[in-house]
Amino acid sequence: MNQESIQSLAVNILSSRKYRDLGLPVETVCNLLEQELPRHRSQKDALDAVRQKLHNIVAPYLGDPDYPEAARKLEQAFASPDPEAVRQACRATLAAHASTRERLALLDGFYSRLWQVTGLPRTLLDLACGLHPFSFLWMRLPLSTCYYAYDIVRPRVDLINRYFSLQGLQPLAAVQDILVEPPAVEADVALFFKEAHRFEQRQHGCNRPFWQALRVSWLLVSLPTESLAKKHNLLEGHRRLVYNTLDGLNWPVTELEFEGEIVFCIETGIKRET
Repeated sequence: MNQESIQSLAVNILSSRKYRDLGLPVETVCNLLEQELPRHRSQKDALDAVRQKLHNIVAPYLGDPDYPEAARKLEQAFASPDPEAVRQACRATLAAHASTRERLALLDGFYSRLWQVTGLPRTLLDLACGLHPFSFLWMRLPLSTCYYAYDIVRPRVDLINRYFSLQGLQPLAAVQDILVEPPAVEADVALFFKEAHRFEQRQHGCNRPFWQALRVSWLLVSLPTESLAKKHNLLEGHRRLVYNTLDGLNWPVTELEFEGEIVFCIETGIKRET
């Protein structure tokens, strides 16, 4: 199938009621089609596989805020004389998604432990960020920090940029499929939180070339240590994922364990120019 036909199929999938308001990159669906079409005898089976993978990538089952309402509450919080209002609004936004909701109890001490390993980043990448940028206040980083955030859901990215602007940060969030187009920005630290295992489900073995494509001094990969239902321990399987990905690379790892999550602080050896 030629590229024009693949593009047409991708546009058709994205125009469905399920996805048409999300502003997903057409490149994401084209990438899935290019993987699945050669694997299936019929186009119908390939399209079913693509739709299933896209569902897993977007992960609506993990939750999302009402984006217009979240934006309204952020505006109210920044206009409020209450110094805690912004922090409360950010916590409410973080609570809307399972990935960040699970970390709420850890926020106060979470980032200080990370920066003890990496140093304070001047430039930070947040890869497949979800709602994580709303943790910025707990990171205790200066407003001069260049905080680049990448996600494939446009309403989410728009909300993040609105928050960044209100907070006094540059609005550096972008709609970008980082697997298809890894960020070219040089950074001190990249955060890749609770996504490496989902990337493997999307495309087995993709983490290694993706990690190597990044131009960062430190790559912080976090993975859950238990299932969402808290019925299965995932720690050893996720450790294997990380160390198998790094096999043969001289990239030292510092492990930081938290309740329900482990962070692999990976030093890539790439030094940024000062």
